[in-house]
Amino acid sequence: MSLTLIIVVITVIVSLAAMNNGELMNKLMLWPRLMNNPSEYYRLITSGFVHADYMHLGFNMFALYSFGNYMEQVFAVYLGSQYLFIILYLTGIVAASLPSYMKHRHDNYFRSLGASGGVSAVMFAFIYFAPWSKILILFIPMPGIVFGIIYLVYSAYAQKKGHDNIGHDAHFWGAVYGFLFTLLFEPSHGRIFIEQLMHPQF
Repeated sequence: MSLTLIIVVITVIVSLAAMNNGELMNKLMLWPRLMNNPSEYYRLITSGFVHADYMHLGFNMFALYSFGNYMEQVFAVYLGSQYLFIILYLTGIVAASLPSYMKHRHDNYFRSLGASGGVSAVMFAFIYFAPWSKILILFIPMPGIVFGIIYLVYSAYAQKKGHDNIGHDAHFWGAVYGFLFTLLFEPSHGRIFIEQLMHPQF
């Protein structure tokens, strides 16, 4: 069983359990106002294992499975260990949660949940290695780098507008973190990334 599939299975089990248990959901989600001492900091990561509904869960797990299996193999080849994929994913959840925690730590009403930050980190690690590979967005093929730019611009814009309940901050910072994490561990590929950008493949 792949590491990606293990993460998906665990996330589905925990999310379904929390959907049917409000107390568990409240215990695991990111709730900055309650995080006044280190004993509550675990929420920075457990929030990535609970979801608001079946659609939220399904979308995130489909995206994770689609990119995760490929990235496991890439990490094994280029970084020498597929287990770095787990570190990328878990720290991606934390890195994506931190800005929201800092921003809303005095807000009594703000809460956040979902694996989007970790998924974004995995997607942008993929873009680092294969910027011109096609990604299907609503069944429309699009080069990864084009999708990445649109994703970042839209996430920044939508978060600034703030008219919905989607954690665009987590999407943005998870994506940035995923790219930087991969660049840090495989900096030699940075030159290849630039060369790939200079030679578009459609």
